[in-house]
Amino acid sequence: MTTRLDTSFAALSDATRRGVLEQLARGDASITELAAQFRMTLTGMKKHVGVLERAGLATTQKIGRVRTCRLGPRRLDEATEWLDRYRTRWDERFDALERVVQALTREEQRNARKRRK
Repeated sequence: MTTRLDTSFAALSDATRRGVLEQLARGDASITELAAQFRMTLTGMKKHVGVLERAGLATTQKIGRVRTCRLGPRRLDEATEWLDRYRTRWDERFDALERVVQALTREEQRNARKRRK
């Protein structure tokens, strides 16, 4: 699972690849169309699509001279589960910190009232 997570996060680490996935979520596109949309060479786009393919996030199919890209079979369920575990831990820590801050604020307000008397 760690290797697949590493591959997914590496693929998602690049803004162009995230943009390609967003485009493919709207519909299939040829590498030529993607290259034009992202203003890059065909070779550059092929490399980006290759990274997405290795991560299972995109697939390509060559029909004649056109290589069409579509979303891959692997969803981001594993990455989402991993992120959710950490989100839960951080939420718990922030909730605890908030309770401490509130207690300190209440104590500070009580002390300020005592000083005024």
